[in-house]
Amino acid sequence: MKKIKMSLTLGLLFFLIVPGVVAAEEQKNELAIVIDDLGNKMEGTEEILSLKVPLTIAIMPFLESTKEDAETAFNKGHEVIVHLPMEPKKGKKSWLGPGAITTDLSDQEIRKRVEKAIEDVPHAVGMNHHMGSKVTENERIMRIVLQVCKEHGLFYLDSKTTGKSVVGKIASELEVPYLENNIFFDDIYTRQHITKQANMLAEKIVKREQLIAIGHVGITGKKMAEVLQEYIPVYQQSADIVRLSELIPGYELIDKGI
Repeated sequence: MKKIKMSLTLGLLFFLIVPGVVAAEEQKNELAIVIDDLGNKMEGTEEILSLKVPLTIAIMPFLESTKEDAETAFNKGHEVIVHLPMEPKKGKKSWLGPGAITTDLSDQEIRKRVEKAIEDVPHAVGMNHHMGSKVTENERIMRIVLQVCKEHGLFYLDSKTTGKSVVGKIASELEVPYLENNIFFDDIYTRQHITKQANMLAEKIVKREQLIAIGHVGITGKKMAEVLQEYIPVYQQSADIVRLSELIPGYELIDKGI
C-alpha cells in the first residue's frame, strides 16, 4: 500500500514540477477554411490554391476546369469536395450550372445526377451545395443525396444557406458524417465586408474549439485571397488551420474503411 501511495505522490510531483508535460498535451483550436465555386476558371483560383495552408476546395462538376482545379488542389495538399449545384428559393436557374439538383426531378434522376457529379470531381472526399436554399429544406431530395454520399464514403458540409435545412436531421438518421458552416466571408462582395467578416472570425476562433468559414472564387476571388493572406497568420496565433475532414471525429478510420 505504501508503494502505491509513493508512486501516486511522485507522479503528481512530476506533473507539478514539469509544466511542459501538461502544456504539450494542450491543443490549439481548429479552423477549417472552405473555398467554393472552383471549376470554371474563376477569378482568384490561382491565388487561392497557392495559399500555404491546407484548405478545403469545393469544386463544381461538369465545368471547363473541374478536373484541372481538382488535380491542382490535391497536388498542393488541399482537400477536395464536390460543390453540387442545387435549386435556391430565389435566383436564376442559369446560375446553377450543369447537372443541378432541382425539386422537379424524379428520385431516379436525382440519384443519377449525384452519382455523376461525384465521378466528375477527382479526389473528392466530401460534398457541399452551391446555392440550394430550396433543395436543402426538402427531405425527399436530401435523403437521396445523403444516401449516395454514404455509399461513396463522403461526408457532407451544410453550407447553411437556409435556417430550415434538413441536412443535419437526415444525415444523423443515415449516419453520414456532416458538418455545418459557421460564417461566410463574402456574402456581401465588398473588400470592406470581407475584412469585417475576417476580423469577426479572428475574434471567434479565440473562444471556439472548432470553426468553419466559407469564401468563394469569382467576383470576390482576388479580394478573398488577399484578405486570407493577411489574416491567416492572425488565425494561426489561436488555431490550427485544418482540412474539413479533420473536424470529423474518427474520420481517419472511416476513410480507411475500418
